[in-house]
Amino acid sequence: MSQSVATVTLVVPDYDAGIVFYRDRLGFELVADSDLGDGKRWVLVRPAGGKGAALLLARADGEDQERAIGNQTGGRVSFFLETNDFARDHALYSARGVAFLEEPRHEAYGTVAVFQDDFGNRWDLIEPKG
Repeated sequence: MSQSVATVTLVVPDYDAGIVFYRDRLGFELVADSDLGDGKRWVLVRPAGGKGAALLLARADGEDQERAIGNQTGGRVSFFLETNDFARDHALYSARGVAFLEEPRHEAYGTVAVFQDDFGNRWDLIEPKG
């Protein structure tokens, strides 16, 4: 059996705001943006090059989902964005106004820094060792 996680849902306040952050600030590819009717859309983004899971940007529907925006993992780092050039991506994201919550650090597993998306979700930008 061969399996993989293909898509992960990320609740956002607005589809277009999600696209602006992930496509324009992080450089992700906009894979799909389809109208589903009744104001709903199927919006998929993924890191350039298509490695790893895609994010389904889902507009919050109701108070419970609105409260979950930016806190889907209770304040922990939610996502891990691997890169082959930490210095390049850290500099690029910083120049684009991405909010890093700490200075880069070197750990046994690689170089890493936590950043926050425009909605409050925490991410690790990481260049694995080896």
